[in-house]
Amino acid sequence: MRQAPLFRKTLRRTALALLAATALGAGLPALAQGKITRLVVAFPPGGPVDFVARAIGEQLGKELGHQVIVENKAGANGAIAADYVARSAPDGQTLWLTSVGAVAINPPLYDKLPYDPVRDLAPVSLVVNNVELLVVNPANPANTGAEFIANLKGQAKGATMASSGIGSVPHLAMELLADATKARLLHVPYKGAAPAITDVVAGHVDAFFGDIPGLIGFVKAGKLKPIGIAAAKRHPLLPEVKTFDEMGIKGVDSDNWYALFAGKAVPAAEIERINQALRRTLANEAVAARLMASGAVPAASSPAELAALLKNDTAKWSRVIKAKNIKPE
Repeated sequence: MRQAPLFRKTLRRTALALLAATALGAGLPALAQGKITRLVVAFPPGGPVDFVARAIGEQLGKELGHQVIVENKAGANGAIAADYVARSAPDGQTLWLTSVGAVAINPPLYDKLPYDPVRDLAPVSLVVNNVELLVVNPANPANTGAEFIANLKGQAKGATMASSGIGSVPHLAMELLADATKARLLHVPYKGAAPAITDVVAGHVDAFFGDIPGLIGFVKAGKLKPIGIAAAKRHPLLPEVKTFDEMGIKGVDSDNWYALFAGKAVPAAEIERINQALRRTLANEAVAARLMASGAVPAASSPAELAALLKNDTAKWSRVIKAKNIKPE
């Protein structure tokens, strides 16, 4: 009989604990059901696209109401990731965060691709802009892109220009600069941006076009000198660096943007829901600050705006690839 009050007390505590757990579960239905959105990246962990995916992933999960995980499916120039997303269930829970290359450059560059961005994928939203920055070794006398080109006049050999590979955005940006200025620019392709940057820092190659996130650390450390922005306006991290337009050199705009795509069969209503969640994510102060500090500029769009951007950039890069007869390695 003495144990009865203690038993009733324990019973009450158990009931209260169960009630609290039930209330908590009711507040998190998606998590309770184990719903997950996969954010697929066609590159290994640690790269710039992977960084953006992880920068937005947690907040995007909060906005969607369930967990978002990053899955790295590297290889085949983005084909593995594209195919995986295209074949996924049409529920909007498998998304592809890709750079411009896999969706706007690969189609005109390669004769055969196992995926078609327009046929197999549905645009969700632009995520960030990554405009190209022209950099040289600090010992180079040029302080602007215009000076760099002017200094080449009278030089039979011209200038060597590194790129992260044949058909890459840095390569195509170099071709635009050559067309706009008629300067003699010798393309020196590397297998990735890292070795290209290393050789410019060492003075083995004259210049390099690259994404600002991959270059900003070298610029701040004084290892590279920025001399031109290939965009319509200056970059907030480099306000003193002029655009090529400001220098009177037209048609060099190059943007290695990153965007979000879903499978083609995902319903429009679900695409719009994800779009709105991404907009709120990019508007989050902490997320925006993290992206901006890296050099990537948050830039949400509507699905229609992304579709138009994809169409325009595919046509733009297709003209360059065909005019220069660029063939993949």
